[in-house]
Amino acid sequence: MTIPPVPGQSVTCRHRSNWQQGSRSHQDFCSQQDFKWRNAFTLVELLVVIAIIAVLVLMLLPAIQAAREAARQARCTNNLKQIGLAVNNFESARRIFPPSRNATGGWSVHARLLPYLEEDHIEANIDYDLGYSIAPLVNGQKLSSLQIAVYNCPSEPNAVTRFKSGAPKHFPINYGMNFGVWFVWDPATGEGGEGAFYPESKLRQRHFSDGMSKTLCASEVKAYTSYVRNVAQPGEVPFPLSPASLPSGGEQKMGPERGNNTGHTEWVDARTHQTGYTSTFTPNTVVRTSATGEYDIDWTNQQEGKSPTIRTYAAVTARSHHNGLVIAVAMDGSVRTVHDDVDRFVWQALSTRNGTDEAPGDLN
Repeated sequence: MTIPPVPGQSVTCRHRSNWQQGSRSHQDFCSQQDFKWRNAFTLVELLVVIAIIAVLVLMLLPAIQAAREAARQARCTNNLKQIGLAVNNFESARRIFPPSRNATGGWSVHARLLPYLEEDHIEANIDYDLGYSIAPLVNGQKLSSLQIAVYNCPSEPNAVTRFKSGAPKHFPINYGMNFGVWFVWDPATGEGGEGAFYPESKLRQRHFSDGMSKTLCASEVKAYTSYVRNVAQPGEVPFPLSPASLPSGGEQKMGPERGNNTGHTEWVDARTHQTGYTSTFTPNTVVRTSATGEYDIDWTNQQEGKSPTIRTYAAVTARSHHNGLVIAVAMDGSVRTVHDDVDRFVWQALSTRNGTDEAPGDLN
């Protein structure tokens, strides 16, 4: 609406210099120009709009992150499902479950499962009677440095090649096989622990009296874990009730650089601190001792194959980058979520194949 001027009062218009006399009325011209001017944003209005958009993005960001994490958990679950099926297909074909380690080559369960994970072209280069350090190159690359995608959780930030002397040497894993609760192996007698896998084992389904659905096959672990190894205590090593009661000594593999911490970085290596886990402590327990300070460690009394007499005991904890839980697969191929607050005795019962304890079939 155009407001007429007061009679007898002269009006000064800011558009008068642009008004062409005779083309249209002066008031119509001014109204049109004022409309165009009022249609633009002021700086304050623009800043308000930007602020509103920023608030909306911040509100949506947690939902987006949650959706991405849910997708990563789904992929992780699928990886473990494939590993569980591969273990059972191995048993169907060979009539035994794979041993955690053979007497000569030291190859892992992960290496033996390759043909059942559609990685036959890699497994074809393995001679299980020879060590993995002398395995032939695969497409010009060291076999132990190859990434086997199904062995890595998509939430793992350190799924990167481990180098030695500037050359690719190993690739890490995120799924450790069930090597029992604490005792893993006695090299003097050949006795194995209570888990689903141990060195030179020849286990079959009939050996899992607890039930295949109530015995874990594998669980998540973190790559590039700090650890202590070869404490070398003779005889029976007492079960630790807490991290503080772990025996001191041994070799420390830890430091401020990622490469100083090399636990679970070798998918080819059969030793517990590389391709296994034990249920000494519940999932994601922070394992620190007075000797290791700030580092969250794994602990082994003796590396398998390094002594003819010293027993392997291990506190190699299941850990995950998923908040508050680990994902695990049972020997029957079923996948379940295990939360950090699981009862310690329940968690340990799930890691024994023929205990007298009762483990729940479903922890979800």
